Amino acid sequence: MTSRLVVTPRAKPSMTVRAGVPFVALLVALGLGAVILGLTGAAPLTVYRTMFDASLNGARAIERTLTYATPLILTGLAAAVAFRMKAYNIGAEGQLFLGAIAASGLALQLPAGTPAVLMVGAMLLGGALAGALWAGFAAVPRAFLGTDEIITTLMLNFVALALMNYLIFGSFSFWRDPTRPVPQGNTIPDSAAMPVISGRLHVGFAIAVALAVLLWWVLRNTTFGFRVRTIGDSPRAARYAGIGVPFATLAVLAISGALAGVAGAIEVSGVTNRLDPKSLAIELGYTGIVIAAVARLNPLGVVPVAIFLAAIATAGGSMQSIGVRVEVVVMMQGLIFLSVTAGEFFVTNRIGLRPAGPPEPAVTAAAADALEGAS
Repeated sequence: MTSRLVVTPRAKPSMTVRAGVPFVALLVALGLGAVILGLTGAAPLTVYRTMFDASLNGARAIERTLTYATPLILTGLAAAVAFRMKAYNIGAEGQLFLGAIAASGLALQLPAGTPAVLMVGAMLLGGALAGALWAGFAAVPRAFLGTDEIITTLMLNFVALALMNYLIFGSFSFWRDPTRPVPQGNTIPDSAAMPVISGRLHVGFAIAVALAVLLWWVLRNTTFGFRVRTIGDSPRAARYAGIGVPFATLAVLAISGALAGVAGAIEVSGVTNRLDPKSLAIELGYTGIVIAAVARLNPLGVVPVAIFLAAIATAGGSMQSIGVRVEVVVMMQGLIFLSVTAGEFFVTNRIGLRPAGPPEPAVTAAAADALEGAS
């Protein structure tokens, strides 16, 4: 008797399935990557060893990876909280830029003698407010006019990038250092620098992890989180239950924009120490969307996924130093995320074999004509 493949949804995936499927998907990706590396003439084991050494072997490598992961955690959270309610904020990139603009502006305008706690706190708050405000330009029409937030948030990214470039390359604003022959941002005061944990790793990483835990708790244990989940599952049911969908939409997109804005403020305070378009416009916001998707919109899952991606990204330079072309590095990154994302299918579904049933009786041409005439 012949059999056929049947896909059945899992009622509730076990912890073994949730942990095992991504691990197997990662092994599959590494196997496919080894094949590609072999075809390009590289030794897969040497390349993977170099990746590990560059990103996770030793204190300096770990500090570099966690520092790079910090804005990715925040942009991943920004996407996760919005997508949970099916409000598709694609604008974390621009909201990060606005957060960086606001934070650097406050650092340059506040008195240089301001205590570090107040200075850094003002930068984080200013970045959050700027990101939330920028998201509001898409949130208001989405909430009250039903416009497509995907298009508006995406277009606002380009506006924010143009504004940031203008402040440094096209104007004589206080963001720009007038003493430099090549346009460059003004350096922020020492009191505006993010406190350091160790080496290059700053307190911003701890802030990002704390926000991930807080967001997870809010979505899981509060009335607001219940409303977000309900609207995401069925806006019509949410309205029937008396939940104010427009105002919940405003709140969620404001939180999403604020998280991305905090990412921009932390990058200015902890990494670039100035408004630096070249260092900020590296698609941190767009990468956060991928991170949120792989983490299945779970704020706690965003943290390890962001660290994993940061480890791959920080190893790119070392891989090129042993002869691996940058295109191969990007291809391997894509393979890993495609494999892990595809593996999510097996988390929510089960594939099995089922005996094929008896074939359906054939309908003759005469019978078909008779049925058509009867209808």
